[in-house]
Amino acid sequence: MSTTTAAQERAQAKVEYEAFLATCPSRRLLDRISDKWVTLVLAALGGDGPHSGQDCVGEPRRMRYSELSRRLAGVSQKMLTQTLRSLERDGLLTRTVTPTVPVTVTYELTDLGISLHAVMRGIKGWAEAHMDEVFANREQYDTGVD
Repeated sequence: MSTTTAAQERAQAKVEYEAFLATCPSRRLLDRISDKWVTLVLAALGGDGPHSGQDCVGEPRRMRYSELSRRLAGVSQKMLTQTLRSLERDGLLTRTVTPTVPVTVTYELTDLGISLHAVMRGIKGWAEAHMDEVFANREQYDTGVD
């Protein structure tokens, strides 16, 4: 009987990741990253959207909690906190606490988070660009007109 190391077990599990299988851990990750607040946090920290009075897509940037809260209209404090914690746990962003009065807490994308942001930017852009078509299709469907 052969013994496998932890690294070998992780490598074997990686080969076996298949999101179509009910037990695959990638399903939980897909569930997390498909959340609208995750998408918007990634977009904000990735430099998307208006800031400093200009519409632009800039470089990834560090933001304070209060900045994120203002940028993400409609997010509750609880939901933003949960979203930031889950992204930090997954290694997609870092949280930095600076001992000032009051304490300053900033968030910034990691390299892993930046790589996901690149994908999410495309999805966010697609949604914004195609909303008129989606609205028209919904209206057509709801009225039963072919």
